Amino acid sequence: MVLAAANSGIRLDLGWVDYLMIIVYFAVVIGIGFTARRQVRTSMDFFLSGRSMPAWITGLAFVSANLGATEILGMAANGAQIGMATLHYYLIGAVPAMVFLGLVMMPFYYGSKVRSVPEFMLRRFGKAPHLVNSIAFAVSNVLIAGINLYAMAIVIEAMLGWPEWLAILVSAAFVLAYITLGGLSSAIYNEVMQFFVIIAGLVPLTIVGLHRVGGWGGLTEAIKQTQGVQHLQAWAGTGTGDVTNPIGANWLAIVLGLGFVLSFGYWTTNFTEVQRAFSAKNMSAARRTPLIAAIPKLFIPFIVVIPGLIAAAVVGNQFASGALTYNDAIPKLIQMYLPTGVLGIAVTGLLASFMAGMAANVSSFNTVFTYDIWQRYIKPNMPDLHYLKTGRWVTVIGVLVGIGTAFLAAQAGNIMTYMQTLFSFFNAPLFGVFILGLLWKRMTTAGALWGYILGIIAPTITWIAYLVNPDLFATATAETLYGAIISFVTVLVVAVAVSLATKPKDVSELGGLVYGVGKIDMTAGAVATDTAWYRSPALLGTVALVLCVALYLPFL
Repeated sequence: MVLAAANSGIRLDLGWVDYLMIIVYFAVVIGIGFTARRQVRTSMDFFLSGRSMPAWITGLAFVSANLGATEILGMAANGAQIGMATLHYYLIGAVPAMVFLGLVMMPFYYGSKVRSVPEFMLRRFGKAPHLVNSIAFAVSNVLIAGINLYAMAIVIEAMLGWPEWLAILVSAAFVLAYITLGGLSSAIYNEVMQFFVIIAGLVPLTIVGLHRVGGWGGLTEAIKQTQGVQHLQAWAGTGTGDVTNPIGANWLAIVLGLGFVLSFGYWTTNFTEVQRAFSAKNMSAARRTPLIAAIPKLFIPFIVVIPGLIAAAVVGNQFASGALTYNDAIPKLIQMYLPTGVLGIAVTGLLASFMAGMAANVSSFNTVFTYDIWQRYIKPNMPDLHYLKTGRWVTVIGVLVGIGTAFLAAQAGNIMTYMQTLFSFFNAPLFGVFILGLLWKRMTTAGALWGYILGIIAPTITWIAYLVNPDLFATATAETLYGAIISFVTVLVVAVAVSLATKPKDVSELGGLVYGVGKIDMTAGAVATDTAWYRSPALLGTVALVLCVALYLPFL
């Protein structure tokens, strides 16, 4: 039966128990939305949960918000396609930046009392860079929301046999319902629940899959025969002048492009993630949010990348022939290995992950559009109720646009590569502007504006050049790494040159916005338990970084 499933298309044969689990899950999701609605009285409640959330909730929501399509389908696709090199996306491509966010950048964000990352851009640089950043963020977020929506539609299509367009519409309707009802609080509460549902769904798949291929030893032997030993190593073939790894980039490009520019750009300046920390109840909780999230983040590869490797071992021929795309790795294994009951848990876990990812995109989109575009430039000085109503309508618009971008995502063979391309366009230049602006008080508004704009244009040109001439880079993934580096360098060169030729802000206007200028109250809103040794941000960050090194060692 497993052999037959391996040689057929994806069609999940769910029993009534499986459907019952899914129905109960969706009922709980909508119930949380109605419950959270009772707490929403102001726009701050809707967009930032009234800044009242404890660190353990925001921490789990922080990691869950990233457990969307790119994490589940995309990283499993990478596991099948490039093997253990996918660890780079976690061990240098996520956790170090999360630690940096908690220890270094959250004090600036939370201490300045801004409501969004673009609003910090406004405070530091002024209106022009702020407007460009707000528009760019809105565009990138609806594109990424489409990726999560498309991934959710893949599962529904496989499960019920519905056409893709109908699956996309139904998926969008559920996300729209609970975000419109309860705003960010609804998203966060659901993300905490979804975190545990996702784990419960993917752990059985990993265990059963490993058992069917003969354990870790059987999997490694199968991979060596079908993909080669390099598929099981993270850094092999990354030497300068001897690039034979499946990413197609040397160690310097991986460290700088992924480990620095893309990683820090995503985890420290992407409001989709940072918004969870903004909702924390005080400075200590805000700083601990990404640090708490870093610990489970370290272990996600065991339930995402390993299934990708299993898929490469057992259905690699279908990837090679084009019968399956790498995005199909997880749904295919679910079809092949999981029985009724467990199948329902796994499918519910997948649906939960995609809803968490899209909800994160939509909740941050409505905040930035309402506060940073609508309130700031279109309808200022309106009653708070006006912005609350606007936020709900913008949520509807964001989901509708996300439906359109889901069809764009459907054209991508590997949605992780598509996502990284978007990051090189939007996140890389923003990080360049932010890090220079935080460290250099001489940086000016004009420097930030033109550095940011040209930082977006440079990787876009690089990507177009690659489409015209694929020989420019070894792989599409390598293009995103080099594109990010090019973007970052462009920002630094342009911003420094323009800033030196233009007038900076007075130092008195930069307190709490630039390193070394003014003081940030690190104990704002503190409670007695914040001083407990195990809640120390420095300790949490150190533990996370040590675990990064330890988890790399077996796959060098």
